[in-house]
Amino acid sequence: MSERTSVGLDVHARSVVAAAIDERTGELVQRRMGSSTEEIVAWVTGLPGPVAATYEAGPTGFGLARALTAAGVRCVVAAPSKLQRPVGDRVKTDARDAVHLARLLRLGEIVEVVVPSVESEAARDLVRAREDARGDLMSARHRVSKLLLRQGIQYTGGKAWTVAHDGWLRSQWFELVGLQAAFDAAYEAMIQAVDRRDRLDAAITRMAADSEFTDVVNRLCCLRGVSTLTGFGLAVEIGDWTRLDGHRIGAYVGLTPSESSSGASRALGGITKTGNGHARRLLIEAAWHHRPAYRPTSPIMRARWDRASAAARARGHAGNQRLHDRWVGFQVRKKRSVVANAAIARELAGWCWSLAVMT
Repeated sequence: MSERTSVGLDVHARSVVAAAIDERTGELVQRRMGSSTEEIVAWVTGLPGPVAATYEAGPTGFGLARALTAAGVRCVVAAPSKLQRPVGDRVKTDARDAVHLARLLRLGEIVEVVVPSVESEAARDLVRAREDARGDLMSARHRVSKLLLRQGIQYTGGKAWTVAHDGWLRSQWFELVGLQAAFDAAYEAMIQAVDRRDRLDAAITRMAADSEFTDVVNRLCCLRGVSTLTGFGLAVEIGDWTRLDGHRIGAYVGLTPSESSSGASRALGGITKTGNGHARRLLIEAAWHHRPAYRPTSPIMRARWDRASAAARARGHAGNQRLHDRWVGFQVRKKRSVVANAAIARELAGWCWSLAVMT
């Protein structure tokens, strides 16, 4: 820490409690303010400089961090799950939280969250809006199918949620007015969810073809299971790939085994499921695609390779071979498929990193 004053900010939607510690005098200054960014920046910049500030990442976003940085204040956004708190501290208030943040900042014990650019954050919001639409569509489909199931009606014409299945749904009719109205409402909600998902898919496809993420997406798509939507989602969620490496990226997305060891005992558990859950889900789903036999002559794979460089194609081909061989090894050992897939996803994260950092 080279700054004279360390500021901890406990940020809420309508109020901010601040605590500033002067390194030279040891004085502690506290203040409660509104949520106005201008008021907060004016108070922080009025403290004896140079000044460093921190606050926890949360629903208020990164606007305050960008404003403080623009004003010449070093701002660190803290990862809430990594903050060290005394076990015996049973009193929690906004003022105490602000002082605690200021002290951790002075000691250099803040685990920092990377502040994305405005463009990157907008792209991430688009990806997460698509994730929400996907969840809404799944819920809407469940409501339609379970309403019919309660009436003893089941579809036997093949795979569900196809054009043929949609035609079958449209043909359903009930004599009871209330039941018909309920079915119409559920079906309408499902159609609206499909339309919203398709619009977001089109927006993501356009942005993936012409944005700062285009090169990374094209390289990631050299791997099986990584389509344009998946590649763009990983590129946006990870952001700056260079801050990680092939060993740490598995832990970043929560795909490493948990452990509880003490003394002579050592116990390993399931994956930690910490870090970026959106990226973890994409990797888990993509890992299943490496289970079938690998055929590099696939027209879909060839079309993706045409958008990438020769080095990326070679790297992707090697990764596809390696991950399929790993699947075969797990099957020979009769490993549970879900456990094996988590291991494949962890290694897939490393292959994605190696492709993303290529120049």
